[in-house]
Amino acid sequence: MEFETLVHSRRSVRGFRREPVPRAVIEAIIESAKRAPSSMNTQPWHVHVLTGHPLEEVRRRNMEEMAGGAKVKRDIISHGEYQGVHRTRQVDIAKKLFGAMGIARDDKPMRQDWVLRGFRQFDAPVSLVLTYDRVLDPGAVCHFDLGALCYGIVLAAWDRGLGSVINGQGIMRSDIVREVAKIPEDEVIMTCARWAIPMTALPRTRFARTASTRTSSCVTWVLPISGTQRRLFSDENFFGAVSRAASCNLEGAGGTICGLRGLLLARGN
Repeated sequence: MEFETLVHSRRSVRGFRREPVPRAVIEAIIESAKRAPSSMNTQPWHVHVLTGHPLEEVRRRNMEEMAGGAKVKRDIISHGEYQGVHRTRQVDIAKKLFGAMGIARDDKPMRQDWVLRGFRQFDAPVSLVLTYDRVLDPGAVCHFDLGALCYGIVLAAWDRGLGSVINGQGIMRSDIVREVAKIPEDEVIMTCARWAIPMTALPRTRFARTASTRTSSCVTWVLPISGTQRRLFSDENFFGAVSRAASCNLEGAGGTICGLRGLLLARGN
C-alpha cells in the first residue's frame, strides 16, 4: 500500500474477530515497526505479546478490579481528565463511535457495557504491552521513542489488513499485567498494546473518523521564505497527512515524527 494511502485510510478499531493471528504475522509487524527512529539509536523498547490464558487472566482481573471501583494503578503518570480543546476532540470522537454502535446518549446500560469491553481490551485475541527500561526515567524522551514504535506497529498491521487501537484502558492495573506477563521490575509498563493488536476488524466498528486539526492550527512558520518556497511547502496534503498521523496524547507523540519522516522519504527529500 502506498504510504499516503496507508496513513489516510487507517482507523482505530474496537471490535475484533476471535480467530488467532499467526505468530509469524505478529513477528513481521514488530520487525517492521522496530525500524522506527529513537533518540541516539537507544531503542529503549520491549514488546510483550499476550495471547490465550495469560491474556484472558489479565482481561478478567483488570475488568473485575476497575468495575469494582479499584483505583487506577499505572506505571506512568496520567494527565488526568482532558480539558478545553482536547476535551472537545475527545467528545467528538465518542459521539461518532457511539453513533456507529447505535448507543444512545441516555442508554446507561449500553454505555457501561462499552466501558467494560474497554477494560477487557475489546476481547481481542492478541495484546501487545510496550515497556521501556526504568533506568531511563523520567521518561519523556523514551515515551517519544515508544510513540514512534507504536505508530509503526499500527501502520504495519493496517498494511496487512489487520485492525488495531491505541489505548491503555485495558491495563489500568499495571500491577496485574506485570504479575501475569512476568514483566521485570526494571521495565516500566507504558501502555497496553491493544492499540497495537493486529486483528481483523468487525465491519460495524468501522466509522468515519473525525476531522484532524487544520494544518494552520498546529504548524507555525518561523523563518521568512520566498514565494516559490511558500508554494512548495504550503501543500495541505503534505502536512495534513502528518497532523492526522498521531493521536492527541503522549503515547502517540513519536508517531507524528515518523509520519513526517516517511512523507519526506516518499517524496525524495
